[in-house]
Amino acid sequence: MNDMPNPRGNTDDLIYELDDKPSFWPASFAALQHVLASLVGVITPTLIVAGTLGLVDYIPYLISCALIASGIGTFIQSKKIGPIGAGMLCVQGTSFGFLTAIIAAGLIVKTRGGSPEDILATIFGVSFCAAFVEVVLSRFVHKLQRIFTPVVTGTIIILIGIPLIKVSMTDIGGGFGAENFGSLQNLLLGCIVLVSVIILNRAKNPMLRLSSVIIALILGMVAAFFMGRLDFSSLSNVGLIAIPIPFKYGFNFDLAAFIPLTILFCVTALETTGDLTANSAISKQPVTGPVYLERIRGGVLADGVNSIIAGTLNSMPSTTFSQNNGVIALTGVASRHVGIYIAAILVIMGMFPIFGAVLQMMPKPVLGGATLVMFGTVAVAGIRVLSSARLDRRDMMIIAISIGMGLGVSMVPDVLSQLPELVRNVLMSPVAMGAIMAILLSLFLPEEKVSAVKPNPNKAGELVSH
Repeated sequence: MNDMPNPRGNTDDLIYELDDKPSFWPASFAALQHVLASLVGVITPTLIVAGTLGLVDYIPYLISCALIASGIGTFIQSKKIGPIGAGMLCVQGTSFGFLTAIIAAGLIVKTRGGSPEDILATIFGVSFCAAFVEVVLSRFVHKLQRIFTPVVTGTIIILIGIPLIKVSMTDIGGGFGAENFGSLQNLLLGCIVLVSVIILNRAKNPMLRLSSVIIALILGMVAAFFMGRLDFSSLSNVGLIAIPIPFKYGFNFDLAAFIPLTILFCVTALETTGDLTANSAISKQPVTGPVYLERIRGGVLADGVNSIIAGTLNSMPSTTFSQNNGVIALTGVASRHVGIYIAAILVIMGMFPIFGAVLQMMPKPVLGGATLVMFGTVAVAGIRVLSSARLDRRDMMIIAISIGMGLGVSMVPDVLSQLPELVRNVLMSPVAMGAIMAILLSLFLPEEKVSAVKPNPNKAGELVSH
């Protein structure tokens, strides 16, 4: 381990390898780039869930908790504490993959007349319990591919992304129940952000592409300021320091909310496997053999442990981000010690609730313009996973029925109104309905004689989580 960059001139070589220790300024600059690439992924799920479930007043504190939990998770994943962690430069944060199930869980409590605290207690309590599923799965994650084939995984990912597009379009219009819903000003703000994301994604500068969403959000906030849509008066009431209080809102468990999350933790374990495989390849580490398998098991175990910590600290489930692999390739810095700097930056940002309070002021159309692209990308990631399989008639039937049933209950929820409450609450989630159908059909429908292409974990892990 050294403090000097790798002297080799080949552009394919890393400047700082896995166990190198960059000095303060190179490490800080590399860490900042990782934070910029992942920041939107860390904070946006909280903004979406709070906005959808009417928890806007809780946003500053919840964002602080999310940032601190992300920092702790990044430290564990990069540092590797005993068997927990991959020991690579991995950034942890909330995955968009959990959003549909978490919103459904919140709606279950809200429909029963539960208070905002009851909603949060259920979300974090169920997330805490479901995370133990991934902890167990980390010991034999490779065997999951027999059940979660590309057909099943791709279908689930599509069902994660498509229902969330409705949330984005509602935000672009001004938000649910807004008096000026669909106004020209709202649509203009959404378009400014959307067009900015498109333009920045086509830039030649790789850092601009990686930071396109956060830059577009800043441009949208600037436009909103000149339109008179920002009110800074609420900032005077924000506390100076925020410290997460374990289970601040209580601890509730709901079986109907728990079941969809357990399915998603299985999918997340496979995604993390793919992300860590890509990270290993970029970091010039083995992608086969005992060292590789130890990294995978440790990384997936850390995902589960970090999700347990996140639930305890009033944040949503945590997973390994995939976009940071692009930052490693861009900067040539694969040192896991940079992860400690990233963790420090995230925790420091989280300790100051003023950051979350500023984000709370973000007009709905600004957020919707960004998330429309991101949620659409999630759905496309599912299509990409499906493309890794040689689809036969059986596979097409599984996909058609699963997506049809999943989107069907999302569009016509009353079709389940006569079922028992527990069954109805489980199946009302498009992800749960589609996943259950896909798994059952995959297990019981006879296979065609021509076998499908073997699952590719690299493809399964390319979900933009974030």
